Amino acid sequence: MCATCGCGIDHEHSLDELHDHSGGHEHDHDHDHDHGDHDHGHESADSVDGRIITLEQDVLRRNDHLAQHNREWLSRRGLVAVNFVSSPGSGKTSLLENVIRRDEGRGRIAVIQGDQATDRDAERVRAAGARAVQLNTGTGCHLDAQMVARALEELAPEPGTLVAIENIGNLVCPALFDLGEQARLALMSVPEGADKPLKYPYMFRGASLVVLNKIDLLPHVEFDVGFFRDCLRQVNPDVSCLEVSATRGDGLSELMEWLAALCAPASAEGETA
Repeated sequence: MCATCGCGIDHEHSLDELHDHSGGHEHDHDHDHDHGDHDHGHESADSVDGRIITLEQDVLRRNDHLAQHNREWLSRRGLVAVNFVSSPGSGKTSLLENVIRRDEGRGRIAVIQGDQATDRDAERVRAAGARAVQLNTGTGCHLDAQMVARALEELAPEPGTLVAIENIGNLVCPALFDLGEQARLALMSVPEGADKPLKYPYMFRGASLVVLNKIDLLPHVEFDVGFFRDCLRQVNPDVSCLEVSATRGDGLSELMEWLAALCAPASAEGETA
């Protein structure tokens, strides 16, 4: 269940449940009623909304608890998970393919691949040289910690592995759900518009690194990099931003260095555990 868009919620069923358990009374419709004076005892919209919000908060609290278990599971094994988030079409899979190829078949990267349907992207990263587990969410618009826990058990990554979690393409809901990752990489591409950090502040505020992709298209689209960086600083003043082209290779060496630095302490801890 998502507190923003409600994916995974049967709203009609949820409302029926709230009314069924609200202590309402039966009506004898064979008798006349003065509806102006009669109190039907139905819950107000505010009351129903409040109970749904409480239910959503409980789900998020449970997700956070499971995410902490994932984080501890990863730490004990000397693993680092990075949650790759972006809107659809920003180039997450293309970026991962090229990162995997630069790993030169050493097997230090494993992928949890999230999509609503198909395993096309999982097949792409396998072809690039990484093991991958596919997670399909159906109507859901984000991964959650329980899904990731199951995928980690199936993936069984070796110590020292970087676990790349490619989330569903969506700049809203994945920002709310902790998966147990040690870092969140927010990817954006230049065709999307330079003001995206201001429009989707929660996603960019929670990012450990922002990657601006498809800079090879800058000569062909209206995108002000300086304005984009100004917008980003307004929501996350301290975050680093790398400019890359996943297809051309610009900036990928710097990204590989960032990932290596992220993994180094966890690998050392796993070796001494």
